[in-house]
Amino acid sequence: MKKKNFGGLDKIIPWRRLEYKDREKVMQNLASHEDWKSCFSEVAPGLLLFARQWVQSAADAEDIVQEAFVKFWRRNHKIENRALLYAAVRSIALDFIRRDSRRARREATAVGETNEFIEPQFEFEDDTQRALAEAIDVLPCEQREVLVMKIWNELTFAEIAAALGISQNTAASRYRYALAALRNILQPR
Repeated sequence: MKKKNFGGLDKIIPWRRLEYKDREKVMQNLASHEDWKSCFSEVAPGLLLFARQWVQSAADAEDIVQEAFVKFWRRNHKIENRALLYAAVRSIALDFIRRDSRRARREATAVGETNEFIEPQFEFEDDTQRALAEAIDVLPCEQREVLVMKIWNELTFAEIAAALGISQNTAASRYRYALAALRNILQPR
């Protein structure tokens, strides 16, 4: 009896089987694709505002939000878990800052000069908006972070706490301190 050589076939069949499983997984994910699109359109503006706290440009913030959403989607997290999504944006933004600062140090060393940090520039409709933005910029980072998440992104203290890795009471305190500080800064004397 002649022995058949299946050496090449053994390498191809598992690959095809894997490809078939990947296709099934992709087809299952497509069913929820519309949910993700609508979720992205609802949540993305708030996430962009949240990401802008750490990066210099709107384009960088968009990249961070997109990367967070893609990671979130690929890991099959539930859309309703907004706190985890904000935590992902924060983590990616902090990684971006670290990566950017390392690159800036390398470039400064190579060129022999340091680059100044550039604050993001926003267009304001009136002086009230400009005053509010300036007052928010003066707040400590922890308070500003909670304020943006609570007011502009409408997260609960539980969601903020989960995203930042702090207790709900700490989130509420930071929010209260931020409002008090804003009141003192903006109140006419």
